[in-house]
Parts: sequence; C-alpha cells; structure tokens
Amino acid sequence: MKIAVVHDYFTQLGGAEKVAEQLYRMLPDPSLFATVAFRKCMPAGISNVPIQTSWMQKLPGIEKYYRLYFLLYPFAVNDLDLSSYELVLSSSSGYAKGVTTSRDAVHVCYCHTPMRWAWNFDSYSERESFGFSQRTLLPMLISGLQRWDRDASRQPDHFVANSKVVAERIRRIYGRSAEVIHPPIDVDRFRFSEERGDYYVVLSRLVSYKRIDLAVRACSEFKKKLIVLGDGPDRKSLEAVAGPTVQFLGRVSDADAERIVARCKALLFPGEEDFGMVPLEVAAAGRPTIAFRAGGALETIIENCTGLFFDQQTPESLGDAMERFELHQWSPDVLRNHSEQFGVDVFRDRFAVFLRRIGVPVEGLGERRHKDESGFTALAGVRA
Repeated sequence: MKIAVVHDYFTQLGGAEKVAEQLYRMLPDPSLFATVAFRKCMPAGISNVPIQTSWMQKLPGIEKYYRLYFLLYPFAVNDLDLSSYELVLSSSSGYAKGVTTSRDAVHVCYCHTPMRWAWNFDSYSERESFGFSQRTLLPMLISGLQRWDRDASRQPDHFVANSKVVAERIRRIYGRSAEVIHPPIDVDRFRFSEERGDYYVVLSRLVSYKRIDLAVRACSEFKKKLIVLGDGPDRKSLEAVAGPTVQFLGRVSDADAERIVARCKALLFPGEEDFGMVPLEVAAAGRPTIAFRAGGALETIIENCTGLFFDQQTPESLGDAMERFELHQWSPDVLRNHSEQFGVDVFRDRFAVFLRRIGVPVEGLGERRHKDESGFTALAGVRA
C-alpha cells in the first residue's frame, strides 16, 4: 500500500507539526508532502526525511513572508501529485485537506481546526496590527478563502478532530462528522524535580491569539514572578507592558526548558486553544496548569486535580486564579498519570482502531512496537 502524509506547511514548530511527525512515523514507508518546508521548523524525528514540496518553496522571501502568500496555498496544494497513493493522511489547520487524490484512494484528514484566520477573522484581526487598507481589503479576500475552504472540506473521505471543540466546528462549518482522537503527547519531554521555584511559566509562541498578554499583565499587577519561554512577533509589545517580575528568555535549549518547567509553580495557559498540548506535557513533570475555561483545555484539565480555571480573559480573573492556586496542594503522581492517558502509544492505538473501522488494512498497527534510534516508541510494521 502506497501511503502519503501531507502537512499544510512546516513554517513553524508547534503542536500540529508534532502530530504530522507521529502520523508519518507510525506508518510503513510513507511519503511526506507539504506546500512549504523549512528544515529548522520540522520536528527532530522527521527533520532529515525526504519531503516533496510545491513551487511555493522557491518563491522569493518565502521564509520571511510565508504568511503574506496565504492566497497562493490553495493553488500550491493542487500542485502536489498524489495520484499514485492509496492512503492519504492530511494534517490540516488550513490547506492540506484540499489535496486531490485518486478516485480509489482513502483520504483521512486529521483536522487541528477549520482555518482559524478565515472563520474567526474578526476576533483574529482585532489583535493584529492591520492598517486601514488591510482591514478594508482582507474581508473580501477572506470571503473567497471561506468558499474555497468549504469546497476543500469535501475532499477527505473521513475527518479526525483533535478535540470535541474542533469536531463541533467541523460539523458547524463543513457539515461533516469527525472522530475525536486527541493529539500525541510526549510525556518524556519534561521530568520530575524535587526542587520548587517561586515562579510561574509560559511556554508558547508569542502570537496574539495565544493571549500571553493576560499572563504578563496579571503577573505584573499581582507581583507574581513569571518566566516566558518562547518567541514570536508579539515579544516586543509584551515586553513593553511587562513589570519587573516578568522575565523573557526567548527560545532556550531543551535542557534549560526542562529545568525551568520542572521547578515552576504552574503553567499559565491564558488563550482559548483548539486542544493545547503544553499543559499535558507540563503535567508529565508533575506541574499543574492555570487555564482559561474554554476550548480544548476543558477536555484535558481536571479542575482542582490537574489545574485550575479562570473564567474571564482579564488580568484580574487570572490573578484571582493564581491566588486560589497557591492555597491548593497538588500531587505530581496524579498529574503524571493523567498525562500518560494522552501519550504517543495511546494516540497510535486509537488511530489504528479508527483506520481498521473505516476499512483500511493495517494489520499489526499499534500492536507491535520497538524502540527506534531516537528513543521514541515506533511501530514494527503494517501489512497491507
């Protein structure tokens, strides 16, 4: 059986890219496709594998301006030749679901969310620094992108959603049903530490929809120490409103991230995420999360057991949650056990069950495993 894994683009390293990595690694000899791929933005487990990209890869300034080329991605997706593949797995929060496959192929789309910037443009644009002309022109362009996205949603034979929240969006926007399979969590990314620091931590790309501004303002106003790990276009604006208790470290080494996270009081998770993998990664180190009560966090955080929620996206509401948090006791073992329910093996087993149910012959998938050279659990094979 010829198998292809298609990801929107490898232009940043986040949760969607980690899912694409696991989709690729759990299958026998798949081919990997993307419209654009920067090696530095690919997970370590697939950073050296052959990847087929579209003509967009050669556009001038693509590494810097890949966002500005957003209207070209639908055409680039059509440029990917998947005509010889019998099983296509697309990993999509944008365009990959629109690939054209052969008539007899089975196309499964793992949907991280329907295109956020198209279907939630008003709230998305509120926190972006668009000028007058952009705010005038973009809604017309977005309307066309919505039409394309609905048409593209008819391409997959099956949808898999990363959360119940996203499954509901798929139903509402595309009129399609979706199986829910939570993303794979690397429960070995962070480890226990007996030491405890006196700081909270943010671990995130610094982009507007993540609402890191709430964590920065709350910790500044309530005089709580905060370490911000990660970088992005919002860093300068966040530093401008930060008080002396907030420290920005940018991108740090894996060893430094592990040390900082393992000793923190808690992770602050102030945005509304489609799923949110970081709280579960941090839980594997025995550390809880304070999260906004919305989105995928409702499926992964058990209140008063693995974390706390705050109800309004204001610094005051988050600050109040931090005050409540500091009166609570947390069990590292309970947190670790909870995170393991979302591990890579669980993801692969659930995906194997789903593929069998839809009639894809994957005997042995998710059952026989071995340790590969990078230390991850890999599947021993699939027979067609």
